[in-house]
Amino acid sequence: MIAVITGDIINSRAENVSVWMPVLKNELQKIGKDPKDWEIYRGDSFQIKTTPEQAIKVVLIIKAAIKQFKKLDVRMAVGIGEEDYQANKITESNGFAYVNSGECFEGLKKQTIAIKTPWKDFDIVLNLVLDVLSLTINNWSPNNALLIKTSLENSNNTQKELAEKLDKKQSNISAGLKRAGFDEIEKILEYYKKQIQILC
Repeated sequence: MIAVITGDIINSRAENVSVWMPVLKNELQKIGKDPKDWEIYRGDSFQIKTTPEQAIKVVLIIKAAIKQFKKLDVRMAVGIGEEDYQANKITESNGFAYVNSGECFEGLKKQTIAIKTPWKDFDIVLNLVLDVLSLTINNWSPNNALLIKTSLENSNNTQKELAEKLDKKQSNISAGLKRAGFDEIEKILEYYKKQIQILC
């Protein structure tokens, strides 16, 4: 089983591509190698291969990376399933994970994050959770987005360590994480990981 994330940048022309593209590429390079594990195509679309356990965390980190730019947002669809054919380029690989990701992406309307797996009941619950979470994360300010990204990427750090990293007061870190819904994000990631471990 693998997870495939299909996404695109919303309002990609509202910001200079030379500003946001390196940020996106930097996040993708942490996940794997280009073009086997990830690829950017058509200028502002991308596809990523990761593990089912990591998929939602990867989505939230990319969301936070792009939301650092006030005019931008990102839509992403996660597909989980088998990989029947592994090509040198992710966009030429095939299997149910790719089909689920593509179909889920085509079905995105007002949502910016959704998932499609072989388990329908799980999809119903998780997509509802993601819809509610989106009420918060779609409204992250650039500062909140940076704070969430840093917290997710350094989950073992204390608030004091995060404050030092971001050159902010610890009280600002605490208030910012609360405003950005970090406690709820951690609970959702924990729930998701447990369920995936049972299902996979």
